[in-house]
Amino acid sequence: MSSEAVQQGSQTPPVKQPGWPMLFCPISQIQDKEIARIRKECKQESFWYRALPLSLGSMLVTQGLVSKGIFSASPKFGPYPKMALAGVLGFVIGKMSYMGECQKKFQKVGIAPFCPKQKRQCHHVCKECKAKLGSNEKEGSSLSAS
Repeated sequence: MSSEAVQQGSQTPPVKQPGWPMLFCPISQIQDKEIARIRKECKQESFWYRALPLSLGSMLVTQGLVSKGIFSASPKFGPYPKMALAGVLGFVIGKMSYMGECQKKFQKVGIAPFCPKQKRQCHHVCKECKAKLGSNEKEGSSLSAS
């Protein structure tokens, strides 16, 4: 009996509720766990494969340029502000450069990438909406015919 209550509670209701995620689709086969897994993978891989190496590399290059005299060290703080800036820029560029890989992972699962031209809506239409849309189209066609 308790398993029936759990199964009924885990079914998705037909109407989006205020606390639900942005990607809600009542008919969608994509599980929230799958999306969370891909997000976690993207965060970890972007950090280890792009952000950390670029950050450390840019900091080492900046330190080398300061030690050779190409960049001047700050009289008060030394080379550290320039190295920190290079590290932050390397980190941000590394994270941004991995966005394409993450989009490919989401596409493999069936989620289209989001861009300003696309709206984050479900492409499935319920029976009530189809009926309403059908009645609106009939009214529009009768108005254009007269």
